[in-house]
Amino acid sequence: MLALRLQQQLGDLFVNVDTLLSTQGITAIFGVSGVGKTSLINLIGGLTKPDKGQIIFNDRVLVDTEKGLFVPAEMRRMGYVFQDARLFPHYSVKGNLQYGMARAMKSHFDDIVQLLGIETLLPRLPAMLSGGEKQRVAIGRALLTAPELLLMDEPLASLDLPRKRELLPYLEKLSQDIQIPILYVSHNLDEIVRLADNVIVMSAGKIEAVAPLAEIWSSSVLRPWLQVDTLSSILNVKVIEHHPLYAMTSVAILDQVLWLPQLQFQLGEAVRIRIDAADVSLTLNKPTQTTIRNILRAKVVECIDESEQVDVKLAIDSHFIWARITRWAKEELEIKPDKWVYAQVKSLSLAHRL
Repeated sequence: MLALRLQQQLGDLFVNVDTLLSTQGITAIFGVSGVGKTSLINLIGGLTKPDKGQIIFNDRVLVDTEKGLFVPAEMRRMGYVFQDARLFPHYSVKGNLQYGMARAMKSHFDDIVQLLGIETLLPRLPAMLSGGEKQRVAIGRALLTAPELLLMDEPLASLDLPRKRELLPYLEKLSQDIQIPILYVSHNLDEIVRLADNVIVMSAGKIEAVAPLAEIWSSSVLRPWLQVDTLSSILNVKVIEHHPLYAMTSVAILDQVLWLPQLQFQLGEAVRIRIDAADVSLTLNKPTQTTIRNILRAKVVECIDESEQVDVKLAIDSHFIWARITRWAKEELEIKPDKWVYAQVKSLSLAHRL
């Protein structure tokens, strides 16, 4: 676990954090520019000192201002990947990777090179690399220091769209293939949906919420950042059946089933799916003859009526999905909290392989 109790004045921004974070998988730190995301991981990584507070990582005290304790960055066993790769220009890729490499990682050098797909880049100088290639090398260099925690400060922010698409699959592989927790700073919700297991939402130097991605996504905390037409739901589900004839795959939500275009995953494998609220309609009775394959029984949790449209939050046991309906439909069907309905899901998409 990572325990943080920190205060730091940075110009007009006052960072004030008191929280306990899980150190499993990828935890995204989200918020608009200037809310303290980078300041927070700089404090965790030892690049800056807090005015007051304490950091405890896996029962090891890294900072305790009352006792005058401050473990320097190079002693914290943390890897750092910045927005810009910060490679040594006069070293080859191999030289950059070997710089600061822990002895224990020498036997893993080839594995990490293969994981990041940089085998052919080893003899090149950084000037000969694309932005995405530079970031892959920077990630490899951080991993080869044998970190217990990897800090990533918007590693895709400086890349154009093609380079982002190039790097994202490698970041996904990191979360699947290595057992190192990652703190991932981003203000891009699409990145977070694809990569994060947990999310920290920051505002004005404070943490507004900490929770698993699906829980954060279904709450109201992200509504200020979502465009009116982009409300969606995130569900973690398991593959239960493939239908080769119709090229479809079914996934389970408890004892209910959803179908989506065929996935190349094994039965029982966990995946994350995304459902746009505009693709969910409601009915009071279960349809028996319909072209819509996905029909889920759900209970209304809340209705948010902010315009001519109404956003309805539905519960399927511990899962939540959003439906966007008209005010007319809400009134005609008498949609209100605690009412049971059937949600018709017109389409859904794969967001991430877990």
